[in-house]
Amino acid sequence: MQKGNELILLAQRIRAMSQTGLCYSHNEYEIERCRELIEISNRITTLVSGMEEKDIEACYLPVKEYVTPKVDVRAVVFNEQDEILLVRESMDGCWALPGGWADVGFTPKEVAVKETREESGLDVRAERLLAVMDKRCHAHPASPFYVYKFFILCELLGGTFTEAFDILDKGFFALDCLPPLSPDRILPEQIRLMDELRRHPERPVYLD
Repeated sequence: MQKGNELILLAQRIRAMSQTGLCYSHNEYEIERCRELIEISNRITTLVSGMEEKDIEACYLPVKEYVTPKVDVRAVVFNEQDEILLVRESMDGCWALPGGWADVGFTPKEVAVKETREESGLDVRAERLLAVMDKRCHAHPASPFYVYKFFILCELLGGTFTEAFDILDKGFFALDCLPPLSPDRILPEQIRLMDELRRHPERPVYLD
């Protein structure tokens, strides 16, 4: 796992520098070299992750400016029984905190509130930032993207569970009885850390 993550990181850096190079290169030699390096990045990612090269390439939109990390915002919602809200993702059939990629035009707090309502039907109020994690620093599986993860504590206000097209199920779970988690999105130790941080507001935000 450690070696695989290191290779993925190298592939991500190669792609990011190459895509940025395409934005600023003006001669054919530099452009061709950047394109070749992107192909090498795709090949490395394929060997480590098992994904098809065409699927990896499809993950990326054409880049016209400096490449930066993607931002994944996750809502941390507990009920009065100290159970945590999880939703079951249709993509892999496993469970995760409500959330997803940050949307342009929304603050991180607004994203947490919106994603929770869309994925579960519940209304929450975003209270405070618990953690900002660099995905590569934790035991997530290999990913084609370089990702920063924001964990935002939210207060449960009300609402009822509703259906969502990309969510198979949702519910509150005790921390000692968690369902199978989606390792690409959340890890058990991250949930435990979020519980500790919300119980101790005097502690600083966790920051990688």
